[in-house]
Amino acid sequence: MSFTIDELTIPLSLDAPGAADLVRAIEVGNAVEEIGYGTADLAFEPAEELPHLTDPHEPSRVLVARVDGEIVGRGLYQTQAGEGADSAWLLAQVLPAHEGVGIGTALMQRLEAIAAADGKAKALVYTPIPEEPGERLPSPTGFGSIPARNRAARFLQARGYRLEQIERASRLPLPVLGLDELLAEAERRSGPDYAVHYWVGPTPERWRADIAILCTRMSTDAPSAGLEEPEDVWTVERVIETDERNARMNPRTLLFAAVEHLPSGTLAGYTQLSVTPELSRAVFQWATLVLREHRGHRLGMLLKVANLAHLERVAPGHPAVITFNAEENRHMLDVNEAVGFVPIANESAWRKDL
Repeated sequence: MSFTIDELTIPLSLDAPGAADLVRAIEVGNAVEEIGYGTADLAFEPAEELPHLTDPHEPSRVLVARVDGEIVGRGLYQTQAGEGADSAWLLAQVLPAHEGVGIGTALMQRLEAIAAADGKAKALVYTPIPEEPGERLPSPTGFGSIPARNRAARFLQARGYRLEQIERASRLPLPVLGLDELLAEAERRSGPDYAVHYWVGPTPERWRADIAILCTRMSTDAPSAGLEEPEDVWTVERVIETDERNARMNPRTLLFAAVEHLPSGTLAGYTQLSVTPELSRAVFQWATLVLREHRGHRLGMLLKVANLAHLERVAPGHPAVITFNAEENRHMLDVNEAVGFVPIANESAWRKDL
């Protein structure tokens, strides 16, 4: 079977010339991920992907593999803008009917060549690993393991990648039973020094500087094991630009809950939900972070249940919420399990020094 690899020009809209190829590439990626995660809940529509692919702060490139002119695989390259950005995030996906003929290898070779040409020091890969019987490959963190004979695991190891971390994908059926009681108890346990604020969409001007700090700290405070995820610096200007791009391009709605430390008047933590316009689709839980200096006040639980209550007020009727957490992040997993999240899949995180 012969194939070709080429790079797409990422369009600024889905009405632009060449957008049909990007749409097909996203469909291929969704199909491969549905197999890997065992659910279609994680699928992003092309209009939902485009704001991320055109983010100037996280430059992306898209490769496609074609057989007889049809797109059967895709490669994604993402990095950070600015000098000193030493990491690249890579992903190669091939439809099952076209595996085993070298397409995945060709995509990864091209992606790694792009990273090397960009002067990146390391490549990071996140990929789902379905469960299967047999020998296990443990995470070096000591938390979690994956089937050692999994095709993707063997492929990455053969290319010089090493497993660094296991992420757990969890699903929360909606509506949450006893949510009002959970929220009241979380507010009581957090104490009088903290208050929750809510908003939909763009960040209120009052909180832009604090959200910039929280987004930056999300990149350094979340467990990243041996991946050594780099700091991702946010500024007020980036918060504004991201809000404007989402309002202009993204059909999803972002729901925020943030907790203020009243004595200082600053935000101590935040969480966000990415809500699809269709009620039949799952909601995605994005970042949840409590600054280290404010931990120990049950603010993680407060933020989680507060935004779930916010969701029920603003956009009720969705079937579930999906979230990811590092297996070693036992505190947040405890919070999720107490609310009702159940594990549905494993995602493996790999590193290769270039």
